[in-house]
Amino acid sequence: MTPRILLVDDEADIRWTVGAVLEDEGFSVMTAGSADEAMARIAAEGIPHLAVVDIMMPEVDGIELCRRLHEFSDLPIILLTAVDDQRTINAAIREFAEDYVVKPFDADELAARVRRVLARFETFDHATGPEIRIDRRLVLDLAAGHALVDGEPVELTPTERHILHILVRSRGRSISTQHLLDRVWPREEVFEDSLRVHVHRIRRKIEENPSRPRYLVTERGIGYRFAAAGPEEER
Repeated sequence: MTPRILLVDDEADIRWTVGAVLEDEGFSVMTAGSADEAMARIAAEGIPHLAVVDIMMPEVDGIELCRRLHEFSDLPIILLTAVDDQRTINAAIREFAEDYVVKPFDADELAARVRRVLARFETFDHATGPEIRIDRRLVLDLAAGHALVDGEPVELTPTERHILHILVRSRGRSISTQHLLDRVWPREEVFEDSLRVHVHRIRRKIEENPSRPRYLVTERGIGYRFAAAGPEEER
């Protein structure tokens, strides 16, 4: 599957130049000139594989956009910054971003950084549409904040959506408890019991029988796995 990149910058020239380079590198590119436009594109087209976000944007800046994105996803982010403030950059990397590039920058270097960041993540082919159809019973819309369970909407909290995005994008593969703790709570000391509580709440919302989960499966001694549906379930 072609990786999809969300490029958010209020400068049209940068969107055009960087977008062209990324497309030449084989990526599919969604562009947005503002945080609101970026959120609208995700709502319409789904969560991309990675976002490139400019920090200095009018109205809603890139840091706030990152906060909004991580309310419902574990989207990898590369920041574009003209800010010569290492503390701001360090704080953003600790909380939101995988990497950063200082303006002015070379577009080819940015493309290389995009590839490097994507290489650190498992492929997540299942989380690329606005609605993630798990099977005939369960559909997730993480950007909208709910699941459809047997056609009925069930609200999901930001933390529940973040956990689900990590697991669903690597559907069928085991994800360690420590990885989930590090990604969902990067700046907090949160223990396994807290994660277990959130998993229990998710199961109560999406599972037919939470005590015998069909989707969100515990991998003893490892962590959790979002089970892949069989061919009959996917039809």
